[in-house]
Amino acid sequence: MKVLKFGGTSVGSIENMANVKRIINDGEQKIVVLSAMSGTTNQLVAIGEDIANGEVDEALSKIEALLAKYMVTIDGLITDKVLNTEVKAYVTSVFDVLVNATKEPFSEVLENKIVAQGELMSTYMFNAYLKQEGVRSALLPALDFMRIDAAKEPDQEYIKTHLKAVLETVGSYDIYITQGFICLDDNNAISNLQRGGSDYTATIIGAAIKAEEVQIWTDIDGMHNNDPRYVENTRPISNLSFDEAAELAYFGAKILHPQTVTPVRADSIPVRLKNTMNPEAYGTSITSDYVETGVKAIAAKDGITAIKIKSGRMLQAHGFLKKVFEIFEVYETSIDMITTSEVAVSLTIDDDRNLDKIVAALETFASIEVDKNQTIVCLVGHSIVKHSDTYRLFQILQDVKIRMISYGGSNNNISLLINSQDKINTLSKLNDYLFELVTL
Repeated sequence: MKVLKFGGTSVGSIENMANVKRIINDGEQKIVVLSAMSGTTNQLVAIGEDIANGEVDEALSKIEALLAKYMVTIDGLITDKVLNTEVKAYVTSVFDVLVNATKEPFSEVLENKIVAQGELMSTYMFNAYLKQEGVRSALLPALDFMRIDAAKEPDQEYIKTHLKAVLETVGSYDIYITQGFICLDDNNAISNLQRGGSDYTATIIGAAIKAEEVQIWTDIDGMHNNDPRYVENTRPISNLSFDEAAELAYFGAKILHPQTVTPVRADSIPVRLKNTMNPEAYGTSITSDYVETGVKAIAAKDGITAIKIKSGRMLQAHGFLKKVFEIFEVYETSIDMITTSEVAVSLTIDDDRNLDKIVAALETFASIEVDKNQTIVCLVGHSIVKHSDTYRLFQILQDVKIRMISYGGSNNNISLLINSQDKINTLSKLNDYLFELVTL
């Protein structure tokens, strides 16, 4: 059995839903993971923010507008009168949940409950549409089997056991529809896998059922060798290894959630990236195999803060680095890049919520410099630090001011830290130096 995930754009219109139906209705049994309709999650987040800020009238206005939009979509999608009435009743009950949320004290649990409604509506609507079109489909409620533990990691044994039980209870169907993104936490409250988490849901399910393949369907022909939003003439990459895909996802490739390949790599379950709008395109195949060497792709991660930590004594002083890392551990802040010199350590973080506290703690034994609005540009490929053409990337030094370089920590990744204002120029220059000169 395969697991197919479709993002918000893929189910964002009546036409696109019809296209998804054509893709999945091929006679093979599969589990289909759906995101909320495009724009819905943003609206739900905005409604939550209004409630948190005490702006109830504004929240109710947004709820009313969103409900009207859904009613129009239902009328266009579900022409069967019985199913149309059924779907409208369900969607109305969802919006009743949102209205009632405006009367409750705001909390993280309430926020998660609000945001979860998008996936619940999209899957209910799409399942009804499939029934209308004569497709044998059934809903698998994700909240019946998807759960994260206290560390916010997938509770794989729980998921495997409960998903098996749900499938046995539902019975045999051609298509099973379930929600991406949403889950329960370790206290059985509604939670989620963060933005882009539907990809993660798909591979978690894929690992649980030992899927033949997991397919991630979006609106682009696979993962590109550079960011097509900023660089012209990028091209999709036919094949990537799990390691390469994980590096690219973590360092900014928006097509994948950073944790997507983690659940399936141990069992070598292939992941394929496909384009809903162009289903005949090959896309990108992600497996345990390394097909080529050299730089394959470039990604950029914004919102980076650089911290330079200068010791009052020589860095060789026993315990200095230990003290530095302990502070970041206390405030649960991950480090992306790190370089050292004789008297200083420079590192980067992408989560600055506790920056003031971190700096205050560091200043008890070191002098600190902080630079915000930084970007990590990441070059990825199998064993690129050993590849004969990798030297070409350093030609960038004559055109762009590089704040830090991470080279050699991983054979598959070379990272550059730059000012965010230089990002587009840097991506374009690297594209010229590497992909115009190196055959991949």
